Amino acid sequence: MSMLATSISMPSASRGRGVASLIGLGLFALAISLLRYAIDRSPEGVISLAWPDPAWADFRQNAILSGLIVGGGLGLAGALLQSLLRNPLASPYLLGVSSGAGLGVMAAMAIGASAGMVSAARVDWSMPAMLGAVGALSLVLALGRRNGWPDPVTVLLAGVVVATICAGGMMLLQHLVPMDVRGRFLTWMMGTLPEITSGMQLLLSGVVVLAGLIAALLMARWLDISLLGDDEARTLGVPVEAMRLALLIVAGMMTAVTVALAGPIGFIGLIAPHVARRLAGHHHVVFLIGSLLVGVILVIGADSIRQVIDLGTGRLPIGVLTILVGGPMFLWLLRREVHSREG
Repeated sequence: MSMLATSISMPSASRGRGVASLIGLGLFALAISLLRYAIDRSPEGVISLAWPDPAWADFRQNAILSGLIVGGGLGLAGALLQSLLRNPLASPYLLGVSSGAGLGVMAAMAIGASAGMVSAARVDWSMPAMLGAVGALSLVLALGRRNGWPDPVTVLLAGVVVATICAGGMMLLQHLVPMDVRGRFLTWMMGTLPEITSGMQLLLSGVVVLAGLIAALLMARWLDISLLGDDEARTLGVPVEAMRLALLIVAGMMTAVTVALAGPIGFIGLIAPHVARRLAGHHHVVFLIGSLLVGVILVIGADSIRQVIDLGTGRLPIGVLTILVGGPMFLWLLRREVHSREG
């Protein structure tokens, strides 16, 4: 109890460490963004760092802005879920949002294929992805209630069930649609930072993530107090159930806009909070901002790396890269966490 109480009233030493970590993460995120803007790979495979030609500058700017939104949104959503559900393995996709978005896109592709509308070189799937994600989130929150409010364990179970049902729906639709539509869907499911996207979609996605950050920071003190337990937090005036519902909606909406923008990009929301916690500490103001910055670094860093990787079939999708790198990284972090507790 005393240890938790100490963590709530953040000591000056911890505050200084947290601020220093945030400054370092912010500078690193800026450096990674500049690297992504400057990196170039010629058709002959020659890699160089140079300021891009004006004709290509807009494409790279869109990719960087998308990376800021997607990485920040997933990192922050993961931090909120791990705090709210008190589960270090919680991630944004645990709410079934990703599977719901995938089902929405697959349904739109199936409808478009039957109407002969999926023949364009590029089709914007952000709206059906958003609708599917919000629908899945609403269903999870409705099923995860106990006594009228979201219950952490029930929400987790509801998320697993909804994700499984959506996955089954996607497999059924993939069986029914033509082969070329399956290829388009698999490409979307691999995840990518769009270099061509509407300014309105970027703006709306950015506004959702920014609003989510503001809401999370406004409730950060309540999250700190909640470390004492639900009963103690209620005694200290924290509306535990209302806070949990509000922040679950915030995390779900941020995940929805990121999936709609870039497709499913795994492991970011799982790893970013663990890294931020080790660097910035447990105090929720610095922890939440740190998770956002680490998410940005991971996504834009992965997108920079994939620019120089060509396996003969084009650039490696960012979703594949984050899984290949994120899986071993998470196992390493988990091993260090276990050893630190045993020591």
